[in-house]
Amino acid sequence: MIELSVALASAEEIARSVGQMQKERLGRKDLRISRKSSGIDLVTDVDKKSEEAIIRFIKDRYPSHAILAEESGRSDNESDYVWVIDPLDGTTNYAQGLPVFSVSIGLTYRDEAVLGVVYVPVMDQSFTAIKGQGARLNGEPIQVAAKTELLESVLATGFPYDIADHKDNNVNYFSDLVVKARAIRRMGSAAYDLACVAAGKFDGFWEMGLNPWDITAGVLLVEEAGGQVIHFRSDRKISLIAGNAVLCQKVLAEIRKVDQQG
Repeated sequence: MIELSVALASAEEIARSVGQMQKERLGRKDLRISRKSSGIDLVTDVDKKSEEAIIRFIKDRYPSHAILAEESGRSDNESDYVWVIDPLDGTTNYAQGLPVFSVSIGLTYRDEAVLGVVYVPVMDQSFTAIKGQGARLNGEPIQVAAKTELLESVLATGFPYDIADHKDNNVNYFSDLVVKARAIRRMGSAAYDLACVAAGKFDGFWEMGLNPWDITAGVLLVEEAGGQVIHFRSDRKISLIAGNAVLCQKVLAEIRKVDQQG
């Protein structure tokens, strides 16, 4: 097995490098924006440049490893190691000039996440984790929040890109939970949401319709920070709840109640 501390340092290095480039280009009028799966599913030239830089960096240091990236898909390499990359999570925010976005890099070994980095450029926050070694924010240990009552909890969520076309679009869950929790925030970056759960900044998070690059690093952060991740449905890509074990079960109970009501 590779030395994970060395691999983590490499992942953090390239995340910071592309994050600096993203920060420098934030709000520029020459940003090129195009659409992918729908009118609200965007990609920018900065997404693409960031991904290209990360892939070059990884191939230079770990040429035998496979890569799964948001914009370019899966590499042809067959390897027990797979780097899972979201080069700019929060593209809609970025395209709008909003400073809430992140770089997410995870590494799996035989389908199990073993390290993760979520870097938030504008705030210079680097969330890191190695399997079995805990989670950190800028080098300091972090842990999930201890709140167990929904009414005392601040939750985060997001909505799938096909929200206008698919009846299972999280609106019903949101409508139920928004009056049960203290507050719900919609940041626009699932990787950052999960990192904030790991650091106790959010008490919990749920979302549906996610992809591996959205969550690989963030899920490891939550678990290494003492939290739990529950997958609550299998028909909408990756759909999960994150937080401490008690709060996760309470969010899940609300979701199941909504499902039963149809």
